[in-house]
Amino acid sequence: MHTRFSLDSSYLFAQTDPKTIFLIFLVGFVLFIMVVGLFLFGIYGKLWLQAFTSGADVKMASLVGMFFRQVNSAMIVRGKVMAAQAGLSINRKSGISTTRLEAHYLAGGNIMGVINAIIAAHRAGIDLDFDRAAAIDLAGRDVLDAVRTSVHPKVIDCPDPQRSGKTTLSAIAKNGVELRIRARVTVRTNLEQLIGGATEETVIARVGESIISSIGSSDTHLHVLENPDRISRAVLERGLDAQTAFEIVSIDIADIDVGENIGARLQADQAEADTRVARAHAEQRRAEAVAQEQEMKAKVAENRARLVLAEAEVPQAMADAFRQGNLHVDGSSV
Repeated sequence: MHTRFSLDSSYLFAQTDPKTIFLIFLVGFVLFIMVVGLFLFGIYGKLWLQAFTSGADVKMASLVGMFFRQVNSAMIVRGKVMAAQAGLSINRKSGISTTRLEAHYLAGGNIMGVINAIIAAHRAGIDLDFDRAAAIDLAGRDVLDAVRTSVHPKVIDCPDPQRSGKTTLSAIAKNGVELRIRARVTVRTNLEQLIGGATEETVIARVGESIISSIGSSDTHLHVLENPDRISRAVLERGLDAQTAFEIVSIDIADIDVGENIGARLQADQAEADTRVARAHAEQRRAEAVAQEQEMKAKVAENRARLVLAEAEVPQAMADAFRQGNLHVDGSSV
């Protein structure tokens, strides 16, 4: 019976009109597409509707492709929706396109951080496009914090107790008096030099070096105490923000304390050292005099011994003269 049914089916299929067969295949294909479409819509329909109603220009095919490329489609859609709602360009060629967002995500970038930074810059009137923001983010910098610092300047303590463990800078004027200074530097982010520019540590080091140099060139510490702003002017004139990621807005001297009189202490130490040297020289001269005195006493004793020997030889010489008949008294020999 099964063989008969197969033969009947083949016979009926052979007798069917080709147009009918095409329609059957067409209907089957359409049903398959509809089933696949319903399946995909059930998975990505919510994201697609969110993008569509927001004018974010995200295709269903892009959402499916994100699944195979292991991209977080919800984050991409959210980023494009935020960009579109903020009035940013989402043009596929030059704007914040889906392809660019996917590329940045696959490169390990922070999508939401970049979008928030661009929106903040756009609101503040700062020129920041997606490529520059993505480059700053991939360079390891917090692009959102950089934009915020560019809008609202940041205050840096010099020195920074958290980095160096010191609360003041120590500088000595020409008269030897130590001044302990704490400065506050107000900086604004320079987005154009953020990539490759020096960080806060460089700014703090340059400001500290300039403050120490300015105080060291002052004749007395009183000049600095009378006009602390001379330090600020000297520091700003040096262009300490060159090749850094920041622009110095102002430098304020927060506190100045008078420390030790290093010059007087050094002079006292030098005087004490000179006194010790003089004492050493005097002791040396005294020791030499004592040694010379002892040497002279030894020579006197030696001469006395020689005198005694000479005196002992006189009687012997007289006896020899008597024996030889060489001793004369009143011109006649004895």
